[in-house]
Amino acid sequence: MANIGRFNKLRVLKSAPQGVYLQGGWLGEILLPKREVPETCNPGDEIDVFVYLDSEDRYIATTKKPKAQVGEVASLKVVSVSHFGAFLDWGLPKDLLVPANEQQKTMQADHYYSVFLYTDEASNRIAGSSKLNKFISHDSKGFANAQKVDLLITDKTDIGYSAVINHRSWGLLFFSDVASPLKIGTRCTGFIKRIREDGKIDLSLQAPGYAKVDDLSRKVLNALIKADGFLPLSDKSSPDSIRDAFAVSKNAYKMTIGALYKQQLITIDKDGIRITDKGKTSQ
Repeated sequence: MANIGRFNKLRVLKSAPQGVYLQGGWLGEILLPKREVPETCNPGDEIDVFVYLDSEDRYIATTKKPKAQVGEVASLKVVSVSHFGAFLDWGLPKDLLVPANEQQKTMQADHYYSVFLYTDEASNRIAGSSKLNKFISHDSKGFANAQKVDLLITDKTDIGYSAVINHRSWGLLFFSDVASPLKIGTRCTGFIKRIREDGKIDLSLQAPGYAKVDDLSRKVLNALIKADGFLPLSDKSSPDSIRDAFAVSKNAYKMTIGALYKQQLITIDKDGIRITDKGKTSQ
C-alpha cells in the first residue's frame, strides 16, 4: 500500500506511452512519468518512489527526493505568497502550500521557515505548518542519555537554541555547549545530554562524557607539544579564548583537561596547563 507524502517501494504493473503504472493499493494505479522511468524497468519490478498529488490533484510518483517527507520538519524557502497561504520550495515541481491558518507568523517571500509536513485528512493534499507545537512534543519517551540524534535548529532563546529532535520532540541546546553561533534552520547531528525529571531534554553537539574527551584530549596534547609544553588556557579561562583555540565549549574543555589531569598527562596551573613527561610520551 502506498503512503502519501512518503517514499514507497511499489511494484510496476504495466508500461504505457506516458510512463509506467505502479500498484498503489487503496490509491489505485499511480503513474511514474516516462522521463523518470529507469532504463531497465519491467512489469513486476519494484521501484522506490515518492507519492504526492500533482497540480491537477492526481496521485503521481516521482524518483526525485523532496527536502522533507510527511511527518518531518525542514527549513524551507518561501517562493511566493497569496491570500490563502505561502508556497515553499521542497524540491518537487509542485511547491508546498502552508495555509494562512497554519502560519505561526505571516510568511514572507524569500525567507526560510521551519515547517512540519502533514497530510490534510479531507483532501489528502500534502501541506506544511509552521505551528510546530501542534506536531512536536516535549515527550522524551524512547530517548536515552548519550543517544545520537538528528537535530533541526528552529529558534534562539535567552539561554540557548530550541531544536527539534528526530522530527518529533523538543530539546534545548545551551549556549555554553555550543562552540560557535548556529544559524536557524541548521540541520546537524547531536546527542542527548540529559533527560530532566520533567521529561524535557538537554542537548549537546558533542558526545556526552568521556566519549568526546578522547578526540579533544589528543588535540590538547598536540597543541601543548607544539607550544613547548604550556598553554595559557586553564579551567578559569574565558569561553571565547577556549573557543578560539579549540572550537569547543568551555564545559567540554574543562572535562577534557580534568581527564588529562587524572591520567597525570598534564598539570593545571593558575594561568594555564602544562604537559608532563608522561603526557609527552603518550603521543
